[in-house]
Amino acid sequence: MKFSLLSRYAAFVGCLVMIFVSPLVFSGTLGTLAFFAFLSLTLLGLHDLRQTRHSITRNYPIIGHARFLIESIRPELRQYLFETDFEKLPFSRTQRALVYARSKNEPDSRPFGTIEDVYAPGYEFIGHSIATAPVPDTKSFRITIGNDQCARPYSGSVLNISAMSFGALSGAAIMALNKGAKIGGFAQDTGEGSISPYHREHGGDLVWQIASGYFGCRNDDGTFCEQKFARQAADDQVKMIELKLSQGAKPGHGGVLPAHKVSEEIAQTRGIPIGKECISPSSHPSFSTPLGLIEFIARLRSLSGGKPVGFKLAIGQPWEFMAIVKAMLETGVVPDFVVVDGTEGGTGAAPVELSDHVGMPMRDALLFVHNALVGAGLRDQIKIGVAGKVVSAFDIAYVLANGADWVNSARGFMFSIGCIQSQSCHTNKCPTGIATQDPLRQKAIVVPDKAQRVANFHRNTLHAVAELIAAAGISHPDDLKPHHLSRRINATETKLLSQLMPFLEPGELLENDGSREFYSDAWNLARSDTFAAST
Repeated sequence: MKFSLLSRYAAFVGCLVMIFVSPLVFSGTLGTLAFFAFLSLTLLGLHDLRQTRHSITRNYPIIGHARFLIESIRPELRQYLFETDFEKLPFSRTQRALVYARSKNEPDSRPFGTIEDVYAPGYEFIGHSIATAPVPDTKSFRITIGNDQCARPYSGSVLNISAMSFGALSGAAIMALNKGAKIGGFAQDTGEGSISPYHREHGGDLVWQIASGYFGCRNDDGTFCEQKFARQAADDQVKMIELKLSQGAKPGHGGVLPAHKVSEEIAQTRGIPIGKECISPSSHPSFSTPLGLIEFIARLRSLSGGKPVGFKLAIGQPWEFMAIVKAMLETGVVPDFVVVDGTEGGTGAAPVELSDHVGMPMRDALLFVHNALVGAGLRDQIKIGVAGKVVSAFDIAYVLANGADWVNSARGFMFSIGCIQSQSCHTNKCPTGIATQDPLRQKAIVVPDKAQRVANFHRNTLHAVAELIAAAGISHPDDLKPHHLSRRINATETKLLSQLMPFLEPGELLENDGSREFYSDAWNLARSDTFAAST
């Protein structure tokens, strides 16, 4: 008992003793400094004994603070000293290193062979061909987005910058991304924070995202404003309109931008009052049914002058998407695209439970959306984009083979402009100036240099895609199919993805013979006049 007490209070007692001893041991200025240092520590110890918030420092005065210090730098210690190459937190060191190398035009090759465990269940690979194809020109890796109801289709890249708002990202980061998109000939999604002056600075292609707050096209009461929307949508820089229904990292959840973060720039961009709390509702006030959603999309298409209009969502209750499909069939209004976000998607901040346990992962959601549209006979009219932890050529090849037409990457492009995955996006203290509104921290971003890295990452990643598909004997990403990829099931067996996954035939849901239990059940539960399940 006495030994336990001594060990617990050793630091405190030692500092108390050194107050009297230090002037005798040290002379002059050094003695004075030592006296005040130990006096300060002793006062800290007295405070620790009297405070009621932390049990650790009440029991271990002074020395207990070491625990909080070590805990505060634990993420940095893990990332820089103890993290393995494949430990995904949420992106592995290998993934980040690949992006950094391609962004800087540095060699991205690896010596001595793979460090993947190719015999582990879940290992995936693309089958190469004996009759390889010439490596195609990546300039051909484009798709036309816009069906016959769209007057102004857009020719987009198969790799684009995913939704990240001004406010979540700094103005300097937005400029670097947009200038990189301009150099590389691909698009930047604005995120729900609307189109800022930083998006317009360099003229890169924009996908204007409209969310439930209608930022940039709202009335004072937060409702949708047709005139403001039409004015912004008419800009030639805006190539497509994306209606955001939900986000993978926090599906079914609105957002709040605290009053102290609503600067004059953000207020002007979003069309909200300066210094007042900014709320994004969890659902759209303009519609409440699948039919209402489709009618709103038709309205946006008309107001935009016929530009491609689609919607982004994370899949939750499957009958809800089926209900939207039924609304398309009933009205004859077909969106130009759907962007599928997965629960593994990123965000500046979200409740842990929503990020970890709400919503369908991207790969599963992609397969479901692709099958639903094929089964309803609409797939040839609607393009599908995907977002969620896509950074490598194989990531892109996988989703293109399984139903996607293009890929959006957010964190990949963040890495290209210097993100180190410090996971401090929500603190306004981003060490690289990317996810902060602090003007001093933003100075870390040199826009011309970072913009070129954005373009480099895009170009080099698509070149890696070109080499990958050439090895498989094909010449365009459109030709990738599930039978080109395989997955290890166990130590002795691999299967083609076409063998592992269900793929519906065109129009199969319209016949609905019940043979596809999951899809048939979701289809039967869906009604075009409500998002609720039909009983």
